[in-house]
Amino acid sequence: MASKVKSICEEKVVPVIEEMGYDVVEVEYSKKSDGMNLIFYIDKDGGVQIEDCEKVSKAIDDLLEELNPTDDSPYILSVSSPGLDRPLKNDRDFKRNLNNEISVTLFAKMDGKKKFDGILKAYNENEITIEVNGKEQIIERNKIAHIVPVIKF
Repeated sequence: MASKVKSICEEKVVPVIEEMGYDVVEVEYSKKSDGMNLIFYIDKDGGVQIEDCEKVSKAIDDLLEELNPTDDSPYILSVSSPGLDRPLKNDRDFKRNLNNEISVTLFAKMDGKKKFDGILKAYNENEITIEVNGKEQIIERNKIAHIVPVIKF
């Protein structure tokens, strides 16, 4: 059911949000403490404000009612920013973080370490390249457990 809801939303709702000028980072349909939640994570250049979330929520509410992706099962609709420290999951995330500092945690040690912090220099479907202390380090993507941007205030 969750994959069906997500698929319908990605096919029919995401294009509407993108036409409004937003990137849809992720669509999530999952059980939370308050019941089932349908969450659209949106982003745009310059970041997302609460007004953006409200605008998108209003724009897609009637469409979701018409599509009825949950077959009348109740859910809570949320539109949210992905957050500054959201893990990098897809090519759009990697592109957005090129030349920025990231933190990579591996499933198993490589060169005696499981964690690498450095500047994301390149990526493809199989590997990423980060610059650590002036040296380039290539890491296979299937060995990465977790990868997040480094946030400095």
